[in-house]
Amino acid sequence: MDNIGSLLIDAATLMVTGMAVVFIFLTILVYLVRLMSKLVPEEVPAPIATPIQNNKVQSSSSAVSPKVVAAISAAVHQYRASTAK
Repeated sequence: MDNIGSLLIDAATLMVTGMAVVFIFLTILVYLVRLMSKLVPEEVPAPIATPIQNNKVQSSSSAVSPKVVAAISAAVHQYRASTAK
């Protein structure tokens, strides 16, 4: 049977070696990602073209027809009357 001291030294050596390998790998990975971010251009989404509308069309489309307002008011009144009972 080996001495417990030599086993602890072997375990510590293995642990330090593993930690050093992981640290070196992560350091290399960080620098490679930084290098790639400088070399590869950033993708810019294409601008969304907004349709050009004249003022006449815009003002008429934003106004609500009085018939629509009357229909909505009647529907709300009918709903409230039916749920109140």
